Amino acid sequence: MKILVSNDDGYLSTGINALTDALAQVADVTVVAPDRNRSAASNSLTLGRPLRVSSYGDKRFKVDGTPSDCVHLAVTGFLDEEPDLVVSGINHGANLGDDVIYSGTVAAAMEGRFLGLPTIAVSLVGKTLVGAKLTHFDTAARVAVELVQKLARASLAHDTVLNVNVPDLPYEELAGIRATRLGFRHKSEQVLRQTDPYGRPIYWIGPAGAGQDAGEGTDFHAIAEGAVAVTPLKVDLTRHEAVKGIAEWLGR
Repeated sequence: MKILVSNDDGYLSTGINALTDALAQVADVTVVAPDRNRSAASNSLTLGRPLRVSSYGDKRFKVDGTPSDCVHLAVTGFLDEEPDLVVSGINHGANLGDDVIYSGTVAAAMEGRFLGLPTIAVSLVGKTLVGAKLTHFDTAARVAVELVQKLARASLAHDTVLNVNVPDLPYEELAGIRATRLGFRHKSEQVLRQTDPYGRPIYWIGPAGAGQDAGEGTDFHAIAEGAVAVTPLKVDLTRHEAVKGIAEWLGR
């Protein structure tokens, strides 16, 4: 199996290197990843300038672009052979609930799905969800390998992206692996206003809100109980049940 690995934390991150080392034990791995941290880049593509690619090892490449750039570039012509699977991660932190809208890690996986490939996004979640120091990247890497092996035995629906969140625990302490749905966060906290050394105002985006819809069956709930959350995502954002009502509203 040929696997394309990417991420949003950059090619030097602990997560992508733990993932690459683990997957290389079971597959032919090529890395095409951003040359720096591109967290929260979402699905952005770079269209106003060319992309530059540099090699940093055998089948290891860094790109001065976004996570989506990396996967798009790799699959649509940069690589001599198309991969069988795209695995994005291991992200340094949670991608739970509405995080997936902003996540560059999930976006890299989605880009692979847009291009017709099965995809997995993997994130490591600390106890506080935000700002935690993460330790057990080996656990998330082992979970990723297990999922890749499952995919090799039985494929998933063509339009499915697996969003995988792994508690930052030793593998032996995990409370299993659960199929979940996305939860939902409370509203983000207020923007943080400060001043630069010249007295001019600057602003920091506030932290994400805590889980609001975090009950049983959600990715938040699985993580809170020490289990891996595997959430199947689809890209169709249409609220199908509202189409008829909107048509009637437009006709008034």
